[in-house]
Amino acid sequence: MIDTEEDMRWREIPKEATESWWQAKDGWKIRRIDWPPAGKGAVRGSLLFLPGRGDHYEKYLESLHGWAEKGWRVTSIDWRGQGLSGRLLDDPNIGHIDDFSRWIDDLRHFWRLWSDESTIGPNVLAAHSMGGHLAMRALVEKAIDPTAAILSAPMLGIRSNGVPLSWSHAFTRLMVRMGKGESRAWKESEKPMSPMSLRRKILTHSPRRYEDEMAWWDKRSEVKLGPPSWHWLERAIASTRLLDQPGKLESVNTPVLLLAAKFDQLVSTKRIGKDHQRLPNSDLLCFSREAAHELLREADGVRDQCLDAIDIFLDGHAPGD
Repeated sequence: MIDTEEDMRWREIPKEATESWWQAKDGWKIRRIDWPPAGKGAVRGSLLFLPGRGDHYEKYLESLHGWAEKGWRVTSIDWRGQGLSGRLLDDPNIGHIDDFSRWIDDLRHFWRLWSDESTIGPNVLAAHSMGGHLAMRALVEKAIDPTAAILSAPMLGIRSNGVPLSWSHAFTRLMVRMGKGESRAWKESEKPMSPMSLRRKILTHSPRRYEDEMAWWDKRSEVKLGPPSWHWLERAIASTRLLDQPGKLESVNTPVLLLAAKFDQLVSTKRIGKDHQRLPNSDLLCFSREAAHELLREADGVRDQCLDAIDIFLDGHAPGD
C-alpha cells in the first residue's frame, strides 16, 4: 500500500508548531514544542501533554495539533533522558533515571514556567503511561495545580502477569545490588520476552500511526530509546507502591479522566480501576480487546471515542473563560 499525503502528514513538524529548549533548575536542557490556539472560536485555555516511557513528542503530533485546532494553547516536552532531552547513561539506548522524584522536580519547575506564560482560560494536563504516573505523583505532592487532568493508560501499576508486586520489587532490588542497575532490564521492545515483531500489537491496532513512529526513528534517530535499566524498573515499582499508600490518592481533588484498556499488556488496568475508586473526583473510560496501550494513537474507532470523552470532560470541568 502506498502512503497518501494525509498518511505522511504527521511525519513532519507542522509549520504552526515551534520547537525550542528550556532549562531545568540544575541546568539540564529539555526539549519542548508549542502550538498557538488555531481554532476559529474562543481560546479554550492551555494544555500540557506529558508522553510516556521511551516516548518523544513527535509520536503525538496528531493529537497535539488536534487540540490546538480546538482552541487550546498546546505544549509538550521530552522527559529528561528521553527524546532529544539527552541521555543519562553511556549507552543511549537504555532508559534510566536516578529517581522518579527527579522528573517530578522537572515537572514542578516547568509547570510554574508554563503557567506563567498562560494568559487566558484554564490550564489543564494530559499525559500518557509513565507521564500519567508522574502526573499523579505531582498531583499528590501538590507540585502542579491543573484545573483538570486526563491520564491515558497511566502507569499506576506495572503489569506483572500475576507475580506479586512485592516479589517483583525484591527481585529488581536484588539486580541493582548485584551491580546490574545500569544494565537493560530486558533485550528489546516494550515488554520482557517480547520481540520487536510483536511491538505494534502491544501498542496500537493502527498500522499507520505505528509507522509514524518508525518514520521518526529514521528521520531523527536520536529520539529512539530501548528498554529501561534495572534501576529504572526498581524505582518505577517503588513509585507505584508509594501511590498505593492510604491517603495519597484520596487527597487529590483535581478532576481526573482515566482512559484504560482492559487487555493492556504494559500497565495494570486492575490498578487503574482500583485507583479510580480512590480518587475523589474521577471518571473512567475502559475499552476491551479493541484497544491496546497507546489509546491516543489507536485506530480511529477507539481514538475518536477517547477524544470525544476528553472534550466532554474538559467542557464540564475546565470550561473556557
